This record gives sequence, structure tokens and C-alpha cells, in this order.
Amino acid sequence: MRTDALLRLIAWLSPSFPVGAFAYSHGLEAAIEDKRVTNAADLIAWIGDLLEFGPARADAVFFVHAWRAALAQDAEAFAEVSQRAAAMRGTGELVLEATQQGASFASAVAKAWPGFDGDAQIYPVAVARAAAQAGIPLPEALGAYLHAFTANMVSAALRAIPLGQSDGLAAIAGLEAAIEAVRDAALERDLDDAGSAAPALDILSFRHETQYTRLFRS
Repeated sequence: MRTDALLRLIAWLSPSFPVGAFAYSHGLEAAIEDKRVTNAADLIAWIGDLLEFGPARADAVFFVHAWRAALAQDAEAFAEVSQRAAAMRGTGELVLEATQQGASFASAVAKAWPGFDGDAQIYPVAVARAAAQAGIPLPEALGAYLHAFTANMVSAALRAIPLGQSDGLAAIAGLEAAIEAVRDAALERDLDDAGSAAPALDILSFRHETQYTRLFRS
């Protein structure tokens, strides 16, 4: 990977990049309230399931096909991926999480790096498009995106559960193999294979909408 491409990938998926990721827990806060996630082992299992079976699995496939369509400048194929990615959100909060971050990402990239497309898209689609336009290889871009998703989930857990930084780092390290497996599988999947099977997440996300005490928007 070229140095400039690597630096952009690091910047775009940094926790400090202004997409508002810190405000979302992707249903984790409700899982904590429901006592499903109470310690580091629970957290690793929860995030691992999201990666393997949940929306992250589908988003990885959307990322792959959005990147390829953007690289080929195939507007029709890109529009189809974008529409499918937008439709595959189980609750209003998960829609907000994906659309707000996607719009913020596209806007921030277009302003700081002139020449990039600033049209709002679902978050994984927006990142994939920018990565393709920047010449960032697909495997590296997708791996970094999934790692950023994982790191944000761990960050949310550290704020909502009495876990220390060492526990958080152990969780990120323990999920490396899962990230690689999801990335490698997504690279081989057709767009029609984008799907998820995590009904507990949708149920907890619905509950989170009316949860009495909340730190996060999802």
C-alpha cells in the first residue's frame, strides 16, 4: 500500500475522525442493561457474534461490493449496493447510527480531501467508496473498517461496564482472528449473500429506544 493511502486509512478510521461513533453502542448498552454482557469474556463473545452473524457480517459484504463498484465507476452497481445496505437495518436506532455516521464521514472526507465524493451514504458504503477512490486495497480497507467497528464497541463497553483498559485491549486482541475471518469470507461472497441472523440484537435495540437511562444513541 502506498504511504499516502495508508495515512488516509489511518486517519479516516481513527476514533478522532468526526463521524460521532462515540455516541453509538450498536445495541451493546441494552445488552449490558439486560445482563447479557457483564465482563470481558461476555464482551468478546458478544462482539464476536456480531461480526460472524450480525449486521457487521452483512456490512462487510456491502463494503466489498461498494468498493468494487466505486473502483469500476459503475454507478448502477454502486446504487444497488447502497440501497440494499440502507434497507438492511433492523431498528430506527440502527438506521440512525448507519446514516448519520455515513453522512458525517462523506462530508468530512470531501471537505478535507477535495475531489472526494461528499454524497451521504450508509457508513460502510461511504468508507468503501472513499477507500476505492484513494487507491486503498480492498482487503486492508475492509480489515481496518471491521477493526474500527470492534474498537468502537470495546470503547462503548469500557464506558458502560466496570472494565479497565487492559480488559479492552485484551478484547481487541482476542477478536483479531474473528475480524480476519469475517473479512476473508466477505471477499468471496456475492451481494445476494449479504445477510445477518442476530434477532437478539434487534430485540435489544428496540428496548434501548425506551430504556430509562442511556449513554448512547443506539
